[in-house]
Amino acid sequence: MGAEVHEGENHGGADVNREGVRGAGVERLVDREFLSLERELTLLLRRARASSGEMARQVHPDLEPAAYGLLVCLDDSGPQRATELAAFIGVGKATMSRQLRALEELGLVAREPDPADGRAWLVHLTEEGGRRFRTVRTARRERYVRKLAGWDRAEVAELARLLRQLNESPES
Repeated sequence: MGAEVHEGENHGGADVNREGVRGAGVERLVDREFLSLERELTLLLRRARASSGEMARQVHPDLEPAAYGLLVCLDDSGPQRATELAAFIGVGKATMSRQLRALEELGLVAREPDPADGRAWLVHLTEEGGRRFRTVRTARRERYVRKLAGWDRAEVAELARLLRQLNESPES
């Protein structure tokens, strides 16, 4: 998946031996794995941002890339309150309100009163929003299938499990 860190390579100008000794200081061997992880995640996230922008434009030419994640959440979970969406995505109320307003103007989402609390509103995909989103999501999934065609299904499942574990880890 890109750059790899190999034993004995020179990273950052200091020699690293099998015990993880770097120059005059001591670096634990595990730190090399975290450095490699950081590189790979940075590359993955950079590519994911570019891909989200492309997919957002396929859903609607005026759709902001950041709003694509809202469509994913609504398609996966059904109608949600704006506060739930903000918490899931990790943004504030003002940002969420702005994004939802833009999605409404594009005809991709709509609001309806929450039957459990008439003062609150639920946001849901419109029929057109769902159709457009699912078309793009299907194409994206087909790309993953092609890219990982040489992988064993157990490896794909393990990658998904590990990413879920990472995503569910509390921030510290």
